[in-house]
Amino acid sequence: MGSITELLTDCFEKHNKKTALSFLRGNKIETQMPFQDLDLNSNKMANQFLKQGIKKSDNVVLLLDKSLVFIIAYIALQKIGAVCVPLNPGFKKSELTYLLKDAAPVLVIINQELAGMIKQIDSKLTCLEIDTKLPFQKIAFFKSYSNDLEKVSLAPDDPGLIIYTSGTTGDPKGAVLTQKNLINDAKNIIKIWEISDSDTLCHSLPLFHVHGLCFALHTALISGAHVVLLDRFDPGIVIDILKENKTDLACSIFMGVPAMYSKLIDTFQDQTLCFDHMRLWTSGSAPLPTKDFQRITQTFGKEPVEREGMSETGMNFSNPLNGEKKPGSIGLPLPDVKVRIVDPDTLQDVEPGQAGEFWLKSDSIISSYWKKPEETARAFEQGWFKTGDLGKKDADGYYYLTDRLKNIIITGGENVSPNEIESVINRLDEVIESSVLGIFDEKWGEKIVAAVVKTPTSGDISQAIKAICKEHLHDWKCPKQIIFIKKLPRNTMGKILKEDLKKLF
Repeated sequence: MGSITELLTDCFEKHNKKTALSFLRGNKIETQMPFQDLDLNSNKMANQFLKQGIKKSDNVVLLLDKSLVFIIAYIALQKIGAVCVPLNPGFKKSELTYLLKDAAPVLVIINQELAGMIKQIDSKLTCLEIDTKLPFQKIAFFKSYSNDLEKVSLAPDDPGLIIYTSGTTGDPKGAVLTQKNLINDAKNIIKIWEISDSDTLCHSLPLFHVHGLCFALHTALISGAHVVLLDRFDPGIVIDILKENKTDLACSIFMGVPAMYSKLIDTFQDQTLCFDHMRLWTSGSAPLPTKDFQRITQTFGKEPVEREGMSETGMNFSNPLNGEKKPGSIGLPLPDVKVRIVDPDTLQDVEPGQAGEFWLKSDSIISSYWKKPEETARAFEQGWFKTGDLGKKDADGYYYLTDRLKNIIITGGENVSPNEIESVINRLDEVIESSVLGIFDEKWGEKIVAAVVKTPTSGDISQAIKAICKEHLHDWKCPKQIIFIKKLPRNTMGKILKEDLKKLF
């Protein structure tokens, strides 16, 4: 198989009349689409893209709400060999300004309400506006195009997807995922979790993230599974879906992040429900505390499968589907994933049981960051990808994350760069400097906090800091707690001692 498109189209043909997607807006089914219609509609949209002049390897930004038209557009872009760049439609103007300039797209597909902002950012950008609030059957702009589509030849190293991931420099990096990366990752996940056409996935994750797009959607569609696609994560609606075991919406798989599980359990309250029809609960994108592992097991009657992955690498580790699942562990390496645990100072492998940086090799790992050769060079050492994560392996071969070399904060499954937030806070004249970090939080995994040094004559500027963050940053990036200190603790080399700062919260 040379491309993710070939895997998808083979499945479309095999399961043509079976329902592929059931899209729920709120708690009601809005549209159900069989595999054959998913194939034909994506062919039509692909032909429109070709008519617009979109070519193989062109970057196209998807800035759309979660919807069927998002998926149709994504598959259409894959079919013509264009490179899809999904971005969070909730990003603020300052965030999108950098991303759109860096991605250099030939086309930006956007929600209608974003049109004004995008024109302010760059009036020269070619945009396609879509009203994602309309039911899919009422969206007709591409439906007059032909069902017949000429196949585009794609090689394993051709790019298919760019996922932006935050870096400690504050500038997000575009991880370029090739056809080989996408195929290997999907096949690995399907194999270890035994995903098949008898499964139904409850999909409540965002589609602009590798978790929702690659780990969940790719694997389900390629396997011929039915996807119950929720327009957003609403814990009450998710519980209503998951408890159903008689209709065609009865699910067998749920993929989530720890914060989602906390909200589900809080919503569950004292209900007596049976989830015996569910065969797989997975957790990733942030560490799952041991007590939350136990709460999930008690509430849903089955141990969750904790796993680990990155935008740049796909999924790397997973606890076994059938076998011991160790709370707090990210599990075992996926097939053909090679792992070293390296002392970041000596670059030598550490002794068993000791912590070091995870270095990885696999066909799922990117070979480059978009337009960032220096960042790419720093990420690799003799062909090994340096994850920036510190961890260890136990006597049974299970792996554990213990810390991160990078200062990336993971809150609710989302990666956040402290430098990006610090640069916003530091815009205030009353601020001398600031340091943003993540501290443990039961609900979000980590919560974002800020230590600020202000000018001696300034009064209480807490509200001013909150206001400027809200103006320039997505809500989940805004600090949950702000403290004021006289100076930031530093070592002799001038580096801020963030571990010392954490003790103040």
